[in-house]
Amino acid sequence: MYRGREGQWAFYLHRISGVAIILFLTLHVTEISSSMFGPKWFNALLEFEANPIFGLGLVGVAALVLYHALNGLRIILMDFTSWGVKYQRQLWYGVWALYVVIGFPMLFAMLGHVFGGGE
Repeated sequence: MYRGREGQWAFYLHRISGVAIILFLTLHVTEISSSMFGPKWFNALLEFEANPIFGLGLVGVAALVLYHALNGLRIILMDFTSWGVKYQRQLWYGVWALYVVIGFPMLFAMLGHVFGGGE
């Protein structure tokens, strides 16, 4: 039984990020399929989604995708190596270290674009 340690948080965050990614992909497919109703409908939807709140949502989804990918690599190491489970706590902190190194620059660049700083 987990007791609120790293493994439990990794489990919960991996499931939450996976569900959020599925919801985003569903929204994305719906958006793309709206082009079947003609350019007027599709362009109106794109204009509606140009709102900065949607931009923040995309930044959030990018953050979740990065976490989900890095934690997935941690899970692969735990499943397919003889040492992965023994070092799962260190791997968890490694995921967060990589997340900071890779994710923060990416997220700051995306936020700059959302708020009009980028092209």
